[in-house]
Amino acid sequence: MGEPHGGKLVSRHSSRSLDGMDAIEVSYDLRSDVENIADGVFSPLEGFVGRDDFESIVKKGRLASSGLAWTVPIVLDLDEATAAKARQAGEVALATAGERFASLKVEDAFAFNRLESAKSIYGTDDPKHPGVDKMANMKSHLLSGRIEVARSMPQSPLRRRRMTPEQTRAQFAAKGWKTVVGFQTRNVPHVAHEMLQKAALNLYDGLFVNPLIGKKKQGDFKDEVILAAYETLIENYYPAGRAMFASLHTEMRYAGPKEAIHHAIMRKNFGCTHFIVGRDHAGVGTYYHPFAAHEIFKDYPDLEIQPVFFPAFYYCKKCLSYANERNCPHGPEARDELSGTKMRKMVSSGEIPAEHLMRPEIAKLIVSFKEPFVQ
Repeated sequence: MGEPHGGKLVSRHSSRSLDGMDAIEVSYDLRSDVENIADGVFSPLEGFVGRDDFESIVKKGRLASSGLAWTVPIVLDLDEATAAKARQAGEVALATAGERFASLKVEDAFAFNRLESAKSIYGTDDPKHPGVDKMANMKSHLLSGRIEVARSMPQSPLRRRRMTPEQTRAQFAAKGWKTVVGFQTRNVPHVAHEMLQKAALNLYDGLFVNPLIGKKKQGDFKDEVILAAYETLIENYYPAGRAMFASLHTEMRYAGPKEAIHHAIMRKNFGCTHFIVGRDHAGVGTYYHPFAAHEIFKDYPDLEIQPVFFPAFYYCKKCLSYANERNCPHGPEARDELSGTKMRKMVSSGEIPAEHLMRPEIAKLIVSFKEPFVQ
């Protein structure tokens, strides 16, 4: 098992009192990312990035302080007055719905160019891009500094599968896995996904299925549907002891190739040695070339987690089996594929996909939800 990113698994927890500090209210999504910092999911980050690191991430896709690969800045945005007040205080509490859960030792407060930063990260400044839209509407200043979490988020049904890197690494070691391939998803599984994952199981000791649970765009599947669907799939169709399922709690940023690197780093911290990078990984619309997320790994030979590039799987009506362009000679007319758009239309109309496209247990579970999609 490889080392965490930067060589050390970060741990930023304390039991100190947060009473008496000025408090800054943050969203539940940002609270999840603060917890990811504290648990080492975002190693080597120990808090919100500072000015030099932010500018280096945006321009070079690396941390200024160490030169390590890092492509998605983890930041706290505030209006100028609140940022100035926090900097003057020197230390503030972070809270959600009034509950103080962490402290932030303030190092800097700085302005940033929102659209210029968005264009560098997302490769576009089109306001229709969900990542650009979010960054364009951020507040004017960023607050940086190290965090300490004093109170973890309460357990909930959506967090029943959450694990820390310390826990996943311990389980991988207990299973005797020397090679572990990670699989990122924000969708429910269909049979093509299953065939891809099982192809990876032919090559590596273990499969780590790690769906992203957090804020997504309209039309994506809801988190509770994704969790229940994968629990059903792994229970019924995977060999015991070869697959592990845990949820990753952070938001989708739809940053395409740069988010693919970010996803790989997080799975490296969980203990994966390999990471499956899909076609149009973390993409949205037509903003990125379908294989841009494959190409970017050439810029990061020092990443120390091996990307795995599988061709897309589809059901071939002539081969009568799942295949891909490497082993099937038949054209698009012979292919039966379940795209996201097609799946949403079928689910919305109550139609059950054919068994060769989606396992019947999964299909029945999805249609049992009154509204399975993010509105």
